[in-house]
Amino acid sequence: MNNMILVAGATGDLGGRLCKHLIKNGAGVRALVREESDQEKINELRELGVEVIAVRFEDEAGLVSACKGVSCVVSVLAGLREVIVTAQSQLLQAAVQAGVPRFIPSDFCTDFTQLQQGENRNFDLRKEFQSVLETSNIRATSVFNGAFAYVLQYNIPLLDTKAKTITYYSGKADWQIDFTTVEDTAAFTAYAALDDTAPRFLRIAGFQISPNELAALTGHVFGEHFELKEQGTLEHFSAYIQKLRTENPDGENQLYPQWQQMQYLYSMFAAHHHTLDNDRYTGLSWQAAETILNEINNNKIAQNGTGI
Repeated sequence: MNNMILVAGATGDLGGRLCKHLIKNGAGVRALVREESDQEKINELRELGVEVIAVRFEDEAGLVSACKGVSCVVSVLAGLREVIVTAQSQLLQAAVQAGVPRFIPSDFCTDFTQLQQGENRNFDLRKEFQSVLETSNIRATSVFNGAFAYVLQYNIPLLDTKAKTITYYSGKADWQIDFTTVEDTAAFTAYAALDDTAPRFLRIAGFQISPNELAALTGHVFGEHFELKEQGTLEHFSAYIQKLRTENPDGENQLYPQWQQMQYLYSMFAAHHHTLDNDRYTGLSWQAAETILNEINNNKIAQNGTGI
């Protein structure tokens, strides 16, 4: 094994899948876990052949030791400021001290470089960490995957299988929205972690689909008509989100308060990939929109005995 990859956040869904793909690609994998992490998930990692290290992010010496001999650190941490800014900064500093050449931050989302400050709180935290990362003596690569495809199963306004509606915003009926499954994101990121020539930003999408296309495809898959609904302008939606955020200050301490969920929907219509790096690595396959919609419909049939 020529490469040792350190994964922070390996007990999560994306992190676990990433470890599997790294090992499949011949890498050595070292996982940083918190001392209170789920023991069952830790055992699963060890069974894969992952070297698991329990560490406190406040333990600088422990972090530096964990980073020794590593060719790339990949963060798939999730959380608010204490995680995205503070913990990632601690991990970054340790990586630099240990001489790690590359760092992939937890930027698995819409390309937030296209968004203004304040349009998405969770993305703002990543921008804040980005400013720290850019001044560090390490080569960084961010993987932007758009939205994770699983959000389509949650009856969000974009695809409400209960109301049979597809919601969009003024002038956005043909706007291409980026989606990628967690599995495909993990597979691509595993290649990126082993790619010493990877650029600062990589942009992927398992599929890109507009509200018009989604309505037609959903109707085909579900065998039901889905109504397209225009919900006003993005500017009006943004103002409404800000009002809701102001009225609900407790949400600042929650990862996914209602207004944050709305900010994710706003981001889908405010930023998208203009070019894709899907073909940078060979041997990858991408789950298509129809596959995802079929899974959603099949799950509903299993639960209810019928489709919608």
